[in-house]
Amino acid sequence: MTMTLGEMIAVFCAGLAAGGINTVVGSGTLITFPVLLATGLPPVTATVSNALGLIPGSISGAIGYRRELRGQGRRILRFGTGALLGGFTGAALLLALPATAFERIVPVLVGLALVLVVLQPRIGRAVRERRERTGRAARPDGGPLLSVGLTLASVYGGYFAAAQGIIYMSLMGMLLDENMQRLNAVKNVLAALVNTVAAVFFLFAADFHWTAVALLAVGSALGGQLGARVGRRLSPAVLRGCIVVVGSVAIVQLVLR
Repeated sequence: MTMTLGEMIAVFCAGLAAGGINTVVGSGTLITFPVLLATGLPPVTATVSNALGLIPGSISGAIGYRRELRGQGRRILRFGTGALLGGFTGAALLLALPATAFERIVPVLVGLALVLVVLQPRIGRAVRERRERTGRAARPDGGPLLSVGLTLASVYGGYFAAAQGIIYMSLMGMLLDENMQRLNAVKNVLAALVNTVAAVFFLFAADFHWTAVALLAVGSALGGQLGARVGRRLSPAVLRGCIVVVGSVAIVQLVLR
């Protein structure tokens, strides 16, 4: 299938926007996926091409947040292992399950994640007060609950990836005593790992469209750098507000799709 010039421009612009949004919040797939479908690509081919094309954007965004990653090496190693396993599992499920398998549960997952993002300051305050009463120190890795939750979110990310970053942020915000910008930096690394392992799997097991992949790759890489410059300047409250707004739009689009 050959794309027209107009379709190529649309895919590139979608990649640029997705790279920026993924770095700041997540859910860039909700921009690129409909555009790829509009060019005539089948759903699975569009999903696979999207996963491949957004890898440079994820890596670019993670590099843009490298300052916030300092001192989080052990945390990233722990969470990253689960992200790789989850991303590979999700990619395999994409090819094994019916295309509609996750459609009903995805809006529920995103909605729950948004509720947790909104309540995160209150939940965090309650957790800190409880620690003070019991004398327990905060666990830097969030404990087994966070590791399992992030791994399951990575399974979803390897399968579809829309709003994956929002789910990551809600889980880490609830279970880690850390500021939003540093959590966002970890989120970008986890998304890059999931996208990469899923893409490697797809290279050997699924069809993809090279033109779409190339256009998304260039656009998302540029968008990742732009997103990092903007996102790192946002206050925690504004960043949380951006997550809620984008997530709400994501739910509407997922329900109506």
